[in-house]
Amino acid sequence: MIELVSPAWLDDHADEVRIVDVRDGWEYDGIGHVPGAASIPFESFRSDDDADEGMLPGAEAFAELLGEAGIAADDPIVAYDDTHGVFAARFLVTALCYGHDELYLLDGDYSAWNREHETTGETPDIEPTTYEVREPDATPLVDMATVEAALDDPDAVIVDTRRAEEYAEGHLPGAVRLDWKELVDDESRGLKPESEIREILDDRGITADRRIVLYCNTARRISHTYAVLSHLGYETVEFYEGSFTEWTDEGGKIETSETA
Repeated sequence: MIELVSPAWLDDHADEVRIVDVRDGWEYDGIGHVPGAASIPFESFRSDDDADEGMLPGAEAFAELLGEAGIAADDPIVAYDDTHGVFAARFLVTALCYGHDELYLLDGDYSAWNREHETTGETPDIEPTTYEVREPDATPLVDMATVEAALDDPDAVIVDTRRAEEYAEGHLPGAVRLDWKELVDDESRGLKPESEIREILDDRGITADRRIVLYCNTARRISHTYAVLSHLGYETVEFYEGSFTEWTDEGGKIETSETA
């Protein structure tokens, strides 16, 4: 499960959690960061294999990355970026899939923190540790075959979290569109009010009593939507890691539309 926490919450609990900044290294060093945050840039926890570019990095690589950042498997983690949390959410979903339990996404991002809280340009002293990947009790990841079967499941709703123009050019049959950014507020940098989010979701038929299957292009944008639904208590949310990239590469059926 992933929960969202406010900058005020993080300020109050900073000594009890490990903070991860997933922005580029130059942003971490040059712009500043949350005090105590470790730098784990987004590209460092994405697979660089041509066959699965952008997917999960592999358990061994992820364990090495977190160990170098001084993070242990039982440490609570709060992650942030400066893009409404979409890159940080991808980090947290990755950790979830490798068995990490206590995970938090900063509601808003670095800009939201920077408005009212201290930042620093000093790199914290980090003592490397040994991170042990654990087999999770359950995983939200589903493969293409599972998604194909879900297309015929009346209790399932397939959710496309990409932009309107991407959806119009091609989407999974019957998928409903929910641009992940519809759930965030540009001014506050964080989520829209819960009542407004639930209204948006309900209008699309994305309700807690249904099986929800998320996809985008390469699993980044669905990470944020997954985190939001997890935070709101939606229990059956599936995460199509291969997303539209794999779907089209493997010849999956698509629909197009003039409007989204």
